[in-house]
Amino acid sequence: MDNASTVTEVNGDLDGAIETRGIEPVPDHERHGRVRELFPTWVAANISVLLLTMGAALVVFNKLNFWQVLIVAACAAVASFGLVGLLSVSGKWGGAPGAMLSRATFGVRGNLFPGAILWVARFGWETINAVTGAYAVLTVLDLLFGIKSNTILIVVTLFAFVACTFLVSGMGRKALNVCNKWSTYLFGVFSVLVLVYLIANMDWDNVFSKPAGSTAMMIAGIGTIAAGGISWVPTGPDFARYLPHAASGKKIVGATVSGAGIVMVPMVLMGAVMAVATPGLADAPDPVSFLGDILPTWIAVPYLVTAIVGMLLINSLSMYSAGFTAQTMGVKLPRALAVSINAVISLVGGLLLMLVAKSFLSSFITFLILLAVSFSAWIGVYSVDMLRRRARAVRYDAEGLMDTGRTSRYWYAGGFCWQAMTSWAVALLAGLSFTACDWFSGPLSSTFIGKYGLGWAATIAISALLMAVLPTPRENGSEESAAEADAGAEKVSV
Repeated sequence: MDNASTVTEVNGDLDGAIETRGIEPVPDHERHGRVRELFPTWVAANISVLLLTMGAALVVFNKLNFWQVLIVAACAAVASFGLVGLLSVSGKWGGAPGAMLSRATFGVRGNLFPGAILWVARFGWETINAVTGAYAVLTVLDLLFGIKSNTILIVVTLFAFVACTFLVSGMGRKALNVCNKWSTYLFGVFSVLVLVYLIANMDWDNVFSKPAGSTAMMIAGIGTIAAGGISWVPTGPDFARYLPHAASGKKIVGATVSGAGIVMVPMVLMGAVMAVATPGLADAPDPVSFLGDILPTWIAVPYLVTAIVGMLLINSLSMYSAGFTAQTMGVKLPRALAVSINAVISLVGGLLLMLVAKSFLSSFITFLILLAVSFSAWIGVYSVDMLRRRARAVRYDAEGLMDTGRTSRYWYAGGFCWQAMTSWAVALLAGLSFTACDWFSGPLSSTFIGKYGLGWAATIAISALLMAVLPTPRENGSEESAAEADAGAEKVSV
């Protein structure tokens, strides 16, 4: 093992505070992670006031009542982070980031195509979070000191937020786990305070008297809320790669869904309740300032401060994984430096969104819709490949994942797995054809699938079905799994 791929040893544990390991698979003797560490990770991944805005949108735009919002939030959490948990299991199988394991599915060259789209989508998500964090800082400055937003302050605030994100993301998995743990406690305490305040001061007769919305709007709402979780699916293995092979797959899924759901459901519900009292918050020019109007300063300020920390961690988790994606795409830089590319793009994109874009919310909803479709095409193909590997007891080959030449086990035909590429491309085009948003409307957006906002679900189904019916790809130098079985390779377990 060379120096570039080692991590600092602390008390016999090779997971040092500053992680220098890149995309190379983690060897078995360094697998000291525990499944329970995933719980605070996925709690922290959802500490965002954007969930309040999205909950408000369900009431204002989708016309849903309290009980419908509860169902939508719960279904979205289970559906999206259930997928995150299930595909995270591949991380313990292969010990590598999701973008790296994807080479085994699409081929070492074929993986560049879905990888490029996932990377670009990650830029957008990081930009949205950076902008929201900057708006939160501006709101705190206004509430505490009466400092009003201006162009210079926007630039400085956004730059500071992105810089802090970059520094935290470079510290690695262990440092992020510690930060996630304490931010979870703090955000939980202040969220309870907000909830108690709302219970004591809201007009609950008005909240529960709202008429029910349509089933179509409920289903569409599930897709909108779930889109944020779906965007984490390809990066789920990144946070499970340090788990030992014996780690329970069921516990991985449980920790992922419960960690996300414990934040998503109450946050979306709080946003819905706030929207009943202040319907205009869903149309607010930014997703944060309305909190200063609804909550007293003594609650709003500490709540926003903890939310800022939460959004900082969300972006740090995202940039942590984005660094792996960059390296997988062929960026010849250490992971920490590869992350800097995302930081710069987030800064530029954030400035455009804050200073040029006319509507934050419409841009955000459109982004979520396209995000869900673009990630769903990858999910279907990758899921079928995972199931095949488990059924045939074929484990990921570490040397094959790192080898990008013709000798790679995952070279397939010219570096492309045509079955996976075909399934992914067809499903992606089909998903976009079912999609309608501010930027465009697909030719099939007026169908049942389009009207109910099920383009993302159809994309997963189409890509998975095509991958399943096409001939099973043959890995180079592999006679199915017979050679591995003869060598005593243990069965891949869920």
